Amino acid sequence: MKIIIREAKIIDSKSPFHNQTLDILIVDGFIKKIGVDLPNSENAEEVKLDNLHVSQGWFDSSVSFGEPGYEDRETIGNGLNTASKSGFTAIALQPNSSPIIDNQSQVNFVLNKAHGFATQLFPIGALTKESEGKDMAELYDMQKSGAVAFGDYTKSLDNANLLKIALQYVQDFDGLVIAFAQDDKLKGSGVANEGLVSTQLGLKGIPNLAEELQIARNLFLLEYTGGKLHIPTISTARSVQLIKEAKAKGLNITCSVAVHHLVLTDSTLEGFDTRYKVSPPLRTETDRKALLKGIKDGTIDMITSDHNPIDIEHKKMEFDTAKNGTIGLESAFGALMTVLPLETIIEKLTAGKAVFSIESHSIEEALKANLTLFNPKPKSIFTKSNILSKSKNSAFLGMEIKGKVYGIVNQRKIILA
Repeated sequence: MKIIIREAKIIDSKSPFHNQTLDILIVDGFIKKIGVDLPNSENAEEVKLDNLHVSQGWFDSSVSFGEPGYEDRETIGNGLNTASKSGFTAIALQPNSSPIIDNQSQVNFVLNKAHGFATQLFPIGALTKESEGKDMAELYDMQKSGAVAFGDYTKSLDNANLLKIALQYVQDFDGLVIAFAQDDKLKGSGVANEGLVSTQLGLKGIPNLAEELQIARNLFLLEYTGGKLHIPTISTARSVQLIKEAKAKGLNITCSVAVHHLVLTDSTLEGFDTRYKVSPPLRTETDRKALLKGIKDGTIDMITSDHNPIDIEHKKMEFDTAKNGTIGLESAFGALMTVLPLETIIEKLTAGKAVFSIESHSIEEALKANLTLFNPKPKSIFTKSNILSKSKNSAFLGMEIKGKVYGIVNQRKIILA
């Protein structure tokens, strides 16, 4: 593979070429030369695109596909192609398939399915067997097979002792525990954020306290045990504050926020559209602003699309009974560009690699080419024609977005949308 990327503005604060518009010669998966008007002596394929920007490849820390078991929602192959054309060179796959990814053979299955694609797949193993919260899964065996972390997707672990044991156990092999935070008793049968909107609509509410109380408990456990803990998709102002205080204490804690929580609020629920039913629920404008502030001050480590394809049969139904989840890969960059500065977005879409112990490379000569290509300027309306996923349950349909993803260079391949 020989490619010259022409006149690309490099956005990479770790690179000596940051903010410079240069040509990039890539040969056999490595950056051979970066400079102005590079000669094409290698007879390389030339890539020249309007207002082209290049950054380190983006990583999404929370992606669900479906396969095995729910191939009607999404397959691994189509999911990875969608991720490539959405700008992601790597994704962490949630274990919520059927069967659950809770053992070595299931980790091997998804890794074999993902072999040969430009976007790399890194499995998250279930923390407990069948994600039922009762017995710890085979964590060490899964880590040896390639699992990068352990957690039960959108399921909070009620058993505090089991989480304590898991945090202690994984320290022997430097494992990462993911703890989704939502107290099931406080959540009850709630389906939307507890507040003015849910009251007006007659929807049962989920209080902020359901998330915050669980985060506080998990942080106490982490302080007691040591180890590494990641709290995904936080959604409230108080959650940001709790994690900020824990980091100030020196705890090894990281967290993420979903794109939809940075862009949307519970006011979107007024039409009872189930595309906006997610877990945790969309919160208030006050919470949304606090999350944006947490991104900017460094409290929140990374942004995820929290991509979760749901078949139409489980979305096109009464709000109370519809499944939680929105797809998000295709809309992630464009939606973020409406609320955050470009360099902040790039930082938060690449920072997760270090947390999940995934190899990363700055844009420099002699290093691997792991690149995302994009144009931050054009505005458009996000429509079904922009959706590459098999499922179409996007919370961003009909919304004006900013920016266009051109594709990626990774694994000795170039994928253009």
